[in-house]
Amino acid sequence: MDQKVQRIEYRFGKAGSLAPLAAAAAMILWAAVSQSNVNGYVLAFFTALIVGVIFAKDEKAYGEALVYGLSKPMFGVIVLAVILAAVSGKLISASGAVQTIAAYVVEAGFTGRLFVAASFLITCLLAFATGTSVGTYFVVIPILFPVGVMAGASPEFMIGAIVSGAAFGDNLGPISDTTIASSATQHADLGTVVRTRMRYSLPAAAGALLLFLFFSRTTQGSAAAGAANVQANPLSLIMLVVPLVIIVLCMMRKHLITALSWGIVAGIAAGLLSGIYTVGDLVAFPGGFSVSGAIIEAITGTAGTMAMLIGVFALLGVLECSGLFEDVGALLTRLAKTERSTEATIVLSVGILSMVTGVISVAIVALGDLIHEIGEKAGVDRYRRANLMDCTGCVFCFLAPWTVHCVIPAQLSAQFGEGAAVAPGAVPFVNYYSLCMLVILAVAILTGYGRKH
Repeated sequence: MDQKVQRIEYRFGKAGSLAPLAAAAAMILWAAVSQSNVNGYVLAFFTALIVGVIFAKDEKAYGEALVYGLSKPMFGVIVLAVILAAVSGKLISASGAVQTIAAYVVEAGFTGRLFVAASFLITCLLAFATGTSVGTYFVVIPILFPVGVMAGASPEFMIGAIVSGAAFGDNLGPISDTTIASSATQHADLGTVVRTRMRYSLPAAAGALLLFLFFSRTTQGSAAAGAANVQANPLSLIMLVVPLVIIVLCMMRKHLITALSWGIVAGIAAGLLSGIYTVGDLVAFPGGFSVSGAIIEAITGTAGTMAMLIGVFALLGVLECSGLFEDVGALLTRLAKTERSTEATIVLSVGILSMVTGVISVAIVALGDLIHEIGEKAGVDRYRRANLMDCTGCVFCFLAPWTVHCVIPAQLSAQFGEGAAVAPGAVPFVNYYSLCMLVILAVAILTGYGRKH
């Protein structure tokens, strides 16, 4: 069910159609300034949906638009992935594997900023190999994040390093959906797109690495001291079979849901056979209409994120049925005159749409044909267009605090306690890769860096 529904008409015309988006932006800003957790963003999106009802002329069309947004396949994939990832992460964290790895890391002296920088590089490689940024979060954060915090790294910078690495892999990875979409819509050879994109991605990655090495904040050493005093349990490392299975299956191009499911199966089997877990540790029915155990605790712990995703995708359906995509396309054609203005327009339009939709590939596909047309007229090379589109998405989509690239890492960090929790609004400020890429995009348009004639 992904069929377009009736276009929504609003009271007060264009101003009324922008009212839900304005309400969401105002509430998101409030939540970010207040350093709210995911629940603050839940309120923002449901407030926006209610505001839209007030301005919509046809309430039935508005309701159908909400359902249309929730019917998108990406919604189901992300919801299931968040739940399954929570279970797989719980299997690892509750086994003592994280504490064991942290003890070894501290003993080796690989702590603080060094660990943050190493986490960025590891995530870059993994995201590049698997082609999925969201899938990378589910594999990397349950292990590297708590280990880094115990090794003296600030929680915000650990999340920033992981999100930055995921952005790099999404940007440059040849099997990333954004790389494939950007090359296909501009009729550009995939191999050449990846090769020419290195002139943007590698400098941004180098800049991010230096920033993490020299400007990451560390804790006062109490966490690292605590990790050093932890009694390591080498047997718990058997639970690393969970991320190993997930990584291998992702590299084999299996579906993310399938990979996470097999990771959970492997983790349960390894935990029970090794004696790390009993059946009662995982699932128990103590009576009194209650259920306990690590698995149900992990599932119920995702409630806030589930509500957030419902609000995001419902609002996405409303905005799409309000004609937002068409309006962005019309703006694009009016602004694109010269080669430089066309490049700036590509960045502006893809940036706006990727921030609103929260999905880079959606923005690229929605605007691809139009960008191809105006780019050809202005003489912008096809590889330049593909690179500008993808690099722009990996800036603006990753820096918008309501997208999965901020919300899911924040939700995963909250599983390790209040002291380790990172607010979604804090993630953009420590995503050094996207911030460096923003600078490179500006330089590329102003100076012509990377432009081919």
